[in-house]
Amino acid sequence: MCGRFIAERPAAEIAELFQTRNAVPNYPARYNVAPTQPVLAVRFNPKTRERSLDALRWGLVPHWAKDLAIGSSLINARCESIAEKPSFREAFARRRCLIPASGFYEWPKSGQSKRPFAVVPKDESQLFAFAGLWENWRDPSSENGEWVRTCTIVTTTANELLAPFHPRMPVILDREAWPIWLGEEPAEPSTLLALLKPLPADRLRIYPVGTEVNNVRNDDASLLAAVE
Repeated sequence: MCGRFIAERPAAEIAELFQTRNAVPNYPARYNVAPTQPVLAVRFNPKTRERSLDALRWGLVPHWAKDLAIGSSLINARCESIAEKPSFREAFARRRCLIPASGFYEWPKSGQSKRPFAVVPKDESQLFAFAGLWENWRDPSSENGEWVRTCTIVTTTANELLAPFHPRMPVILDREAWPIWLGEEPAEPSTLLALLKPLPADRLRIYPVGTEVNNVRNDDASLLAAVE
């Protein structure tokens, strides 16, 4: 599972890394991104053949949903079922994206409490690219038929480093997989599903952080400080 993550890199830096072509979104550094909040996502437009960087609401809302509430329970999509599950199968077929992140948090249980840990790239210069899905949803209660764009993070089984902390982890794609996942290159569903595997443990670092991260209202760089 991925329930909170870090997105502190400047949007302009992300746009350059992923070679997006639209205007750079106004998105501040975030250290405690939570479900239903805006997240940056890289998408590919097959008509223009260009990538874009956009802010989407975290928590996928299928086009057939009656309201946004379903998104709170669809912040993650298990890779084992995204090709068949009604909530995800259309997005998996046509609307895949990348969600840039500097790291994420996990809360393994220790005794009677849960202690937060940060999971970050072992190489601090690197940036995670979570595999994601996105959807367009039109609010039926809106007079103007307002459209809302939402997304979810694809998860897979945890690698050996993370397994003691949580059985699931986000799918983190290497650069060579980006064009395939985004749909820039034709690929069979089996090829796409083969990409959805755990990142090798030797490319991650995990360390304990303070309980301030438990509160979604706390959102600054101090949350990343290691604690004993």
